[in-house]
Amino acid sequence: MLRVAVVGSGPSGCYTAQSLVQQDPSVRVDVLDRLPCPYGLVRYGVAPDHEKIKSLQNNLRTVLEHDRVRFLGRVRVGPEGVPVARLRELYHAVVYCVGAATDRKLGIPGEELLGSWSATEFVSWYSAHPDAVAEGFVLGARAAVVIGVGNVAVDVTRMLARGPAELSPTDMPQGALTSLAASEVAQVHMVGRRGPSQGRFTTKELRELGTLPDTRVTVNPAELELDPAYVDPSALPAPQRRNVEVLRGWATAPPTEGRHRIRLRFYLRPVEILADGDRVCGVRLERTTPDGHGGVTGTGRYEEIEAQLVLRSVGYRGVPLDDLPFDSAHGTVPHLAGRVLRDGAAATGEYVSGWIKRGPTGVIGTNRPCAKETVTSLLEDAPELVRREVPDDPLAELRAQGVSPVQWSGWQSIERAEAELGASLGRGVVKLPDWESLMTAAQGAPA
Repeated sequence: MLRVAVVGSGPSGCYTAQSLVQQDPSVRVDVLDRLPCPYGLVRYGVAPDHEKIKSLQNNLRTVLEHDRVRFLGRVRVGPEGVPVARLRELYHAVVYCVGAATDRKLGIPGEELLGSWSATEFVSWYSAHPDAVAEGFVLGARAAVVIGVGNVAVDVTRMLARGPAELSPTDMPQGALTSLAASEVAQVHMVGRRGPSQGRFTTKELRELGTLPDTRVTVNPAELELDPAYVDPSALPAPQRRNVEVLRGWATAPPTEGRHRIRLRFYLRPVEILADGDRVCGVRLERTTPDGHGGVTGTGRYEEIEAQLVLRSVGYRGVPLDDLPFDSAHGTVPHLAGRVLRDGAAATGEYVSGWIKRGPTGVIGTNRPCAKETVTSLLEDAPELVRREVPDDPLAELRAQGVSPVQWSGWQSIERAEAELGASLGRGVVKLPDWESLMTAAQGAPA
């Protein structure tokens, strides 16, 4: 019997477990996660008003309820938990699906001021991640600058412009809902250093901004026309061409009224976050221009945008894991077809999948072929892997070390508690926002 530990219960981890049990009728998979809740970024990264994408949890649930898959939540792997070397003793193979847990930095003055946050921190707050900081993101803010033009930037922009009527039916935690409902943010500037044809958002997400109630979306035509591909979009791939069409529509539409105003800005590079004491009061930006090679160059012309809130959305980045090799330039674990490379040689029994393998690229579905490649490598190695003896039940060994995992019944208890909380508030399911409430709920599970 092949025993495999999958570290991480997001899409890449679940698709890895699914591929394993589909291809090998004898494999047993333990899916470990440091959080007591499964699903990774589907639970803690997808915007609460994107119910269709969040419904992917139902597909991932099917994997974790398979009779040869076991969910073990609240199991930390690394220096403060189960060492990587110990996992290798307990399982024939370990697949790391730990994603990209931190955000990229801008590297400009003022980035650490009060009121300057990564979009990751903001998303974690309104998604009820138990590690989220309980801070007043929008308190006292009238204008916000979102730096970045990807889907996460669009998500946080949309959340800032949403009203309580649209957010109340979601699973957003009550504290975040109350704060956003009281928000006085009326202007949101979404800023990209390159042109409209190079935006990383999908057309579906972009169009949603134009459907928000009581919201006006504006685009500066002069900034759009700096992009040669905007002037003649015929050579663009279809997704970028559709984005350009949406932006052209907003640029040429007659002005409309709305309490919220979203301004999409292009060819502006942030060079400093401005301070009023120790707090953000604006952003200084340099006008850029295309360099003819797909990049941009500075022009030496600057402008300032007043803002009391800055959200930096310039990408995720993987972090090193204890005792695993790490490519610091790319934020990934070096690998060959999913096999971890140590000093250039494949380390039999150690594998990676998902963002920690390929970097933060692609959509949720991209994790399926990525997981399949890794599992193919693992199963090719299986005859050698099973020669090594491992415990009959790794869970018993983990418990002997003082680890008390939240199993599937504990997660189901959390789900019930969130449904009950929502009902008491006159809402649907409402997420529990902190470790204490999650663990109290999990411990109410039947033995």
